[in-house]
Amino acid sequence: MDKELLAKANAMCQGTLFSHLGMELGLDGQGRFTMTMPVDERTKQPHGILHGGATAALAESLGSLASSLIVQDQGKMVVGISLTVNHIRPVPSGLVTGTAELLHEGRTTHVWDVRVRNASGQLVAVCRMTNMIRDERP
Repeated sequence: MDKELLAKANAMCQGTLFSHLGMELGLDGQGRFTMTMPVDERTKQPHGILHGGATAALAESLGSLASSLIVQDQGKMVVGISLTVNHIRPVPSGLVTGTAELLHEGRTTHVWDVRVRNASGQLVAVCRMTNMIRDERP
């Protein structure tokens, strides 16, 4: 995937949950989809640490957008049908990064493993996301 497509995907997400939570799509050195999100007043829970729902939103957003980019030229749309999140470690501040690995790319489903890490590279959450691939609605 080239930088132009990444810029287009990030622009497409303006005004959505992605931009409200400060998420940004990227690629790592191995060509895997990544997404960053700041841990700030938008994403913290009352105890001052990253909200579990924000972590889930990061994982689902990353998995959904990654699947969408895979099928974008096939007249297909992506709908998340399952998300499991195991929270490992609290994050009081900084930036978290989700990295998505495609475990299954079927005709009607994609299954993603999303690992979320803090700025020090420590594992914050392990997530499994399943997307349904269906025909785009007119």
